[in-house]
Amino acid sequence: MTSFAVAHLRNVAMNPEIVAYLAAIDATLAPFQGRFVIHGSRKDILEGSWPGDLVMIAFPDRQTARAWYASPAYQAILPLRTQNSEADIILVDCVEDNHQATDILKV
Repeated sequence: MTSFAVAHLRNVAMNPEIVAYLAAIDATLAPFQGRFVIHGSRKDILEGSWPGDLVMIAFPDRQTARAWYASPAYQAILPLRTQNSEADIILVDCVEDNHQATDILKV
């Protein structure tokens, strides 16, 4: 089942380190079949506030997403982002095509 790495990025300092991170991340994703689904797209805020940007990367499954995050290639560039931004990062799985809202009530 598809799994997503989701990042809510805030206070990103656009500097040479962030540019180096952006230049290197695609190569870290390729061996894990990772692909950007959302990458700081323009947003319309309908409720509340949303400081920062949303990034979502799709992977074939959660195991692959975890392997990408833990990979030596990604870990090598991770400080370029963490030292120049604030972020909340999660992994979350896709729901089945026939998912309904009440499915979360089932045990």
